[in-house]
Order: sequence, then C-alpha cells, then structure tokens
Amino acid sequence: MTLSSKFRLAARRQVTVSMFAITVLLATPAAAQSQKQSKPVPPPAKPAAQPSAQNLPAPKPLGNFEAWTAVELTQASSKICYMFARPASSEPKAAKRSDVMLTVTHRPAAKRFDEVSFQAGYPFKQGAAVGVDVDGKKFEFFTRTDVDAEAAWAKDDAADKAVVTAMKSGKTLKVRGTSSRNTETTDTFSLAGFGKAYAEIAKACGAK
Repeated sequence: MTLSSKFRLAARRQVTVSMFAITVLLATPAAAQSQKQSKPVPPPAKPAAQPSAQNLPAPKPLGNFEAWTAVELTQASSKICYMFARPASSEPKAAKRSDVMLTVTHRPAAKRFDEVSFQAGYPFKQGAAVGVDVDGKKFEFFTRTDVDAEAAWAKDDAADKAVVTAMKSGKTLKVRGTSSRNTETTDTFSLAGFGKAYAEIAKACGAK
C-alpha cells in the first residue's frame, strides 16, 4: 500500500468512526440504548484517538428520504456531509451483530467525494472478500482488520464513483461478507430515496 493510500485509509477510518457515533445520537432512544448494550469489539492495536459521541459536534440533519438519511457535520473548520442507511433485511437473522450501516461521504476540505463504506456489525475474517451487488453490477470492497475490524471500503476513487453511479439508478444493494467466526452474511439495502438524499449532501458540501 502506498503512503497516500495509507493516509486516505486513515482518514476514511476516522470519518467512519465519527459518523458511526453521530448516527447513534441521531437514532431513536430505543436504538441508541440497544447500541450501548451491545458487546464492544476490542479496538485494533494502537488505534488513532477517536472522538466519543459525547464530544462530537451536533450533527445537522438534512432530511430523511425513504431508506436514507442525509446529515451535515462541521468538525473544527471542516465540513463533512454524509448519508446512511441500515439494511432492509439481514441474513442469517440469528447472527449476533451490532449496528450495520452503509454510508456515502463527502469531505470537501480534503477534496474527497463519494466515499463509500460499510460497517458490518462484526469483525471481518482477515483476508476475506466483501462482495457488493447493485442490481447485478458487482463490486469488491476491501477490509483492513488491523485498521478497523468491522469496516469495508470501495477500493479506490474510481470504484467509489462507480458504486455511487450504480446506486443512483439502482433499486437494491446487497453486501456479502464473512465474519471472523466464518459466518457468512448478506445485508440487503433499499436504494429508495438514494437520489434525493445524495442531492442534499451534494448541495450542502458543494459536490458536483
């Protein structure tokens, strides 16, 4: 991995963790309580310092659009705009997992747009591929269990944009992954409202 890729991955991880905490704040009281009660996953060795939900600035909701929620966040002098959805269905239903979430993020200060990430709610199996399918269009996300055990990302800028383009015109997105306990999971996300939510974060963060 090149040095620039490492910096990009570290930045993505920081944004993902921050967004995950903020999403808990935006959740219903019942959902937030469930998140607090879930068993925490041990952090990777020597993790970068991450803000707690209590120390994060207040997010500005931009609206709920069917399956998707759009949010604007200002950290220090930087603005972050993102949209997230939770799965419409997850298999196997008996699998023990924390919150599962799919996000698309704009970070204009860093000139980063359309960053796609997935939080599995469990630690991924090291080296296992994560497959993403948008109405038959297939993509492969990568994981770095030494960086964030539960996260998967599109491979590069071109992959981010290709996934987002497919999501704009798609109806359903499926993510298939394998946990560290060899449990194979499938999460199905509705893309209803994706275009409207995307338009809101694009407007808020000046994305073209």
